[in-house]
Amino acid sequence: MMPAIDNALVFLRRLEDSILVALLTLMIGMAASQVVLRNFFDSGLYWSDSLVRVAVLWVALVGAMVASRDDSHIRIDLVSRLVASTYQHWVQRLTRLFTFAVLCLFTWGSGHFVYYEYLDQAIAFGNVPAWVLEIIMPIGGGVMAMRYLLLALKP
Repeated sequence: MMPAIDNALVFLRRLEDSILVALLTLMIGMAASQVVLRNFFDSGLYWSDSLVRVAVLWVALVGAMVASRDDSHIRIDLVSRLVASTYQHWVQRLTRLFTFAVLCLFTWGSGHFVYYEYLDQAIAFGNVPAWVLEIIMPIGGGVMAMRYLLLALKP
């Protein structure tokens, strides 16, 4: 590969890892602070529970993106155990193409969902629009779809 592409891929890998660590830290910090505030000070941040729920969505999708970059997703793979080793490559390619198709449907559907949330001007908490927090769904689905298409086409 070209050095510029390698550098870009390393940057993206580090960015994904950093986002995942930051989100997990945020989730744990917010949940722990809520426990302390409620038990010792009889107060709390009214938006904290909503933020933690959104962070769970982001962690799930960023974590799935991280798993997809190395094709290390959880899989139910009965067919490859039944097929002769000479055809394993083709089974793997078909599996990746099927995963790509499912992710395209997810990206399309979640994109419509986010668009309608934008049109409805739904508010998640405070003054934060819901669509801003939900945008990770079509982005994550699109990134994973692209990765599985590239994995399927890779020689």
